[in-house]
Amino acid sequence: MKSPPRTLVIACGALAREIAALRRANAWEGLEVRCLPAELHNRPERIAPAVRDAIAASRGRYAQVFVAYGDCGTRGELDRVLQEEGIERLPGAHCYEFFATARVFAQLADNEPGTFYLTDFLLRHFERLVVRPLGLDRHPELTQEYFRNYRKLVYLSQATRPEAIERARRIAERFGFEFEHRFTGYGELGTRLAALVESQDTLAWPA
Repeated sequence: MKSPPRTLVIACGALAREIAALRRANAWEGLEVRCLPAELHNRPERIAPAVRDAIAASRGRYAQVFVAYGDCGTRGELDRVLQEEGIERLPGAHCYEFFATARVFAQLADNEPGTFYLTDFLLRHFERLVVRPLGLDRHPELTQEYFRNYRKLVYLSQATRPEAIERARRIAERFGFEFEHRFTGYGELGTRLAALVESQDTLAWPA
């Protein structure tokens, strides 16, 4: 009889594919994932309350809970919630930082502050999450206004796919940006989830 999952990961929906890939590759059967809508990033003030509700809904059912979010624009509010709940999250301000690692991301930001970053998720949904919400499909002349302080596009890829790299390069050309590709893999996401799974055997179920 299969044991019930001992660990719950409350994750941003933008990480769903990457977490699923890690679970399959490592056969992490003791890991359950609950994804919140990626669209919460459009209203970051709603992230911390949504995470708090997800924690409350799962209380007492898992030996440990982990939150797969960066700060993600909550201005410390997510950390305040997690401190009250005694729960950890991924390090850093956003997915660019925990995929690239803090040291590499700091170098990138220092080298060119005017950088637009893509991950695999944002590349897949670029038209839906960037172009259409900004109205660039209807008013392409606004591109210069929105992005006048940007000089470079850095694609932080979690998987190496030549067609994805070429698609990111075309986006950079479309906006007139210098292009750079960095393969990050899963960065701190993979490291932290692996550590969670490894610690499961030492955990007691909540009373």
